[in-house]
Amino acid sequence: MSHPQQAVSSESAAPANNTVTQTSPRHSVETTSDVPHAREARKSVPESGLRGKVIVITGAGAGIGRATAMRFAEEGAFIAAWDVSPKAGPQLESAIKWAGGDGCFQAVNVTSAEEVESATQAVLERWKRIDVLINNAGIVRDAQLVKWNGSGPESTMSEEMWDSVINVNLKGIFLTTRAVVPHMIRIGGGVILSAASVVGLLGNFGQTNYVASKAGVIGMTRTWARELGRYKIRVNAVAPGFIATDMVKAMPEKVLQAMIARTPLGRAGTPEDVANAYAWLASDQASFIHGAVISVDGGVVIGT
Repeated sequence: MSHPQQAVSSESAAPANNTVTQTSPRHSVETTSDVPHAREARKSVPESGLRGKVIVITGAGAGIGRATAMRFAEEGAFIAAWDVSPKAGPQLESAIKWAGGDGCFQAVNVTSAEEVESATQAVLERWKRIDVLINNAGIVRDAQLVKWNGSGPESTMSEEMWDSVINVNLKGIFLTTRAVVPHMIRIGGGVILSAASVVGLLGNFGQTNYVASKAGVIGMTRTWARELGRYKIRVNAVAPGFIATDMVKAMPEKVLQAMIARTPLGRAGTPEDVANAYAWLASDQASFIHGAVISVDGGVVIGT
């Protein structure tokens, strides 16, 4: 935004809309102008406000979760990194500190209410508060509902495949958010961000369970925004598109190219693209964003 320049009075060059009156050589020139005489104060860009905040990130061991932990560490935040596998723990803690944050790793199965409650208490014992929860943990178990071979079902999506995805992607978010919200209310607010997906908006072939879980995340986000806004808890979801995680990169090249072809920006997203969205939504700069689903998809939603 441009700002008005300070008006300058001059005997030799006055603006056309100025009135100049001179009564005697001894008197100074009197100038009036409708141009502002003071430069408008420039507002400083608000900082993120994330330094020193306590961030819980589920599924933090790899991919988008790890990138998100590193992004918040760059802001000087305290990171409670949760993942079902303990393998990434020691290296991740070191990386968080190297990036400028402080962190601890906890092996947590988000489908277990007992483990989630215990991990939440451990975070509170260490840092006394939880400011941001990022529900990032998720799995896929793909299959067609019924794969037909011409004369009968060749295969179906099993009940185990359905239950495992719903338990992690939907129940896990329910359990973790339920555990954290009371502590956010006590400190006067917080931020809850959950991983949805563009397929939760569009549907996707062979992903009945995954699509159902991500559509459920969107529904929970909008419901919690209504319930928790009164407590100054902001609730939003991020809907990634085709993101080049290690798991995705291992797919056949033909499949990868087909997915890129569906993306108007002509590339796959990176875990850092999603991490940046999480960081902005958690920051003070997004203080009036509430109940939203932000697509990070290179235009897939509008391009299909």
